[in-house]
Amino acid sequence: MGKGSKRKHQKKIDESIDSESETQSQGLTTLLDPPKPKKARKVVPDSDLCLVGPPIAPAEARQRWPHRYQSKNKVKKQAVIEASNDEENEVLQAKNHYVEAIVDGCRYKLGDNAYVKAEDGNLDYIARIVEFFETVDQEPFFKAQWFYRAEDTVINKDNAHLIDKRRVFLSDIHDDNPLNCIISKVEIAEIAPDNDSAAKESRIPDSGLYYNMKYSLQHLTFKNIFTEISKKDSGTSSVVSSECGSNNTSSEVQRFDNSQKYLLDLYSGCGAMSTGLCMGASLAGIKLVTKWAVDINSFACKSLQWNHPETKVRNEAAEDFLCLLKEWEKLCQKFSLLEPNKPSETVSSETGEEDDDDDDGQGCEEEKEQEQEKERQYDSSSEDSSEEFEVERLLDICFGDPNKAKKRGLYFKVRWKGYDKSYDTWEPIEGLSNCEERLKEFVSKGYKSNILPLPGSVYFICGGPPCQGVSGFNRFRNSNAPLEDVKNKQLVVYMDTIEHLKPRYVLMENVVDILKFAKGFLGRYAVGRLVSMNYQARMGMMAAGSYGVPQFRMRVFLWGSHPSEKLPQYPLPTHEVFSRGGVPNEFEEIHVTYDKKDSCQLESALTLADAISDLPQVNNDESRDQRNYGTTARTEFQKFIRLRRKDVINLTVDSRHAPSLGMLCDHQPLQLNPDDYDRVCHIPKKKGANFRDLPGVVVGENNRVEWDTTMDRVLLKSGKPLVPDYAMKFVKGRSTK
Repeated sequence: MGKGSKRKHQKKIDESIDSESETQSQGLTTLLDPPKPKKARKVVPDSDLCLVGPPIAPAEARQRWPHRYQSKNKVKKQAVIEASNDEENEVLQAKNHYVEAIVDGCRYKLGDNAYVKAEDGNLDYIARIVEFFETVDQEPFFKAQWFYRAEDTVINKDNAHLIDKRRVFLSDIHDDNPLNCIISKVEIAEIAPDNDSAAKESRIPDSGLYYNMKYSLQHLTFKNIFTEISKKDSGTSSVVSSECGSNNTSSEVQRFDNSQKYLLDLYSGCGAMSTGLCMGASLAGIKLVTKWAVDINSFACKSLQWNHPETKVRNEAAEDFLCLLKEWEKLCQKFSLLEPNKPSETVSSETGEEDDDDDDGQGCEEEKEQEQEKERQYDSSSEDSSEEFEVERLLDICFGDPNKAKKRGLYFKVRWKGYDKSYDTWEPIEGLSNCEERLKEFVSKGYKSNILPLPGSVYFICGGPPCQGVSGFNRFRNSNAPLEDVKNKQLVVYMDTIEHLKPRYVLMENVVDILKFAKGFLGRYAVGRLVSMNYQARMGMMAAGSYGVPQFRMRVFLWGSHPSEKLPQYPLPTHEVFSRGGVPNEFEEIHVTYDKKDSCQLESALTLADAISDLPQVNNDESRDQRNYGTTARTEFQKFIRLRRKDVINLTVDSRHAPSLGMLCDHQPLQLNPDDYDRVCHIPKKKGANFRDLPGVVVGENNRVEWDTTMDRVLLKSGKPLVPDYAMKFVKGRSTK
């Protein structure tokens, strides 16, 4: 679930001991349905526990915990922002506060961590003690700030295996508990999330627990622990910068800061997502460039390449692209192109299992050499050996089966000496064993021109893995084992690519069904994969209409940021929106909206008329790629979309294919045959109209179409029926299309 189970109350961190509290953006939505209360059990007799030492001076106690000293009654009801019911508003009133306590012979201090007894059958809770106090009834209590295990977070028990079992997350959830609920002290190490495995293991205590991130229910966020030290070092107080990570100043980070930053767009389509990100980055003074784009749709690739000539667009499956990246890294290592002090990083999972694909490439290279030697022996012993051609140069590289020969592998596109490009062929690397110089030349040039990304060279990865496996239109969804459905495998490929390339930032987009289908398994899996790689993560659900787009279009987003970077927040809505559909109850925390209690003045919702009312009429046989609007823009939206890209924002673009100023492009319908065109012209011009509104058709019981027996069947000019038989029979007459 997206909700924790370890608390009675949800309150703001209000004491000085919590130095890692997060500055929340003003107006963000609050939790509407709090998690179930934590039910800690008493396990220590009252005679074996006590608050020790002199009480904290009254003036200091009242300054640090003013809400505890407002009434002489045991509890006082207060208006707490996060509260959703009367019980949440009850605040225990204190007589005195203390720094230490003794429970079952063990001395505890403020800031110590402890196991707290849970209900029978459950693992004991883990808490940080942030307050010792004696109630007005002289009962000893402590206030707990809870640690969450992975299964307590949005990752859930189904994906908890992705996270190291020793790893816990410091939450922003607090509640009050009787002192005798404490079982024992536990040491939990705070470890920097970007520490290497050896450094991490050396710091993990005998208890086997460590933490390096904080978990917040708001937007189900995993982010770096923000200590007082990093606050002082940051030297800034803005909302975004207050969420900075570690002060990592490695050469890799500095390299990104001092040059343009490269973006990889996976499942790019025509490139809208990456284009928007680059435009937004330019507003922040960051030169973000879409260096690579990958999509399996050839038409989308052609469109992207036409509009973005500067981008290296690859028309291939994402899984083939990932295999290619791994082979490319091995080739760069083979020819000593990678920095000697920065070998390719091999990523192992948090559970300590090594990646089967990572053996420094030695095993694969040895196998290839053996295969090449066998082929050379075969060629030399063959009496009827084929003619050999000389390679002039290598033109391109891919992984897959470009020759459709059912033999997958690494291939190079070859230009043969003495032949023109019409004779270019794709050859497997095994067949180029005698072309070492040509191979080295190609790899060296490709490395210098960044034809393919290498680990550490990508600043940003964005994309929306195909969602057919979770779509509500898919009647064959596998809800029991979503990742076994081949339609959902692209999510795994997307995360594997992130793990290989290690970008600084990640942004994933998908349909809301990713959180509705199978109790949100795939959305939780995506978060779990990012967190297992030590990326900070934040989920958000936003409607495009809330930001000035003339459609609703609710989508789920997932931010990921490297431990050394800031975790971005989601922008608050700017426009009213005509809402369609609801937000899944278990994920209402991630809906990006204003709090209902906050007053805000939003711009009016945009409609379809705001977008297209200025478009000229078009004929069935329209063939012009560009034409004049013939009218002036009627709305602000129309004025905006008529601008050229370079005029929208200060963004450096390749404009060699840019349309002329003020011209309308691609305003062409799909040309219909004469009969279908005649049918379309008979459809009434009203919302939702279709063949059911044509003469000769009536809608009977059960919403089923029937022939109107009171009139003759209407015919077209060609003599064919206006309403074809197949329209009446489709889905047994119940079709609304």
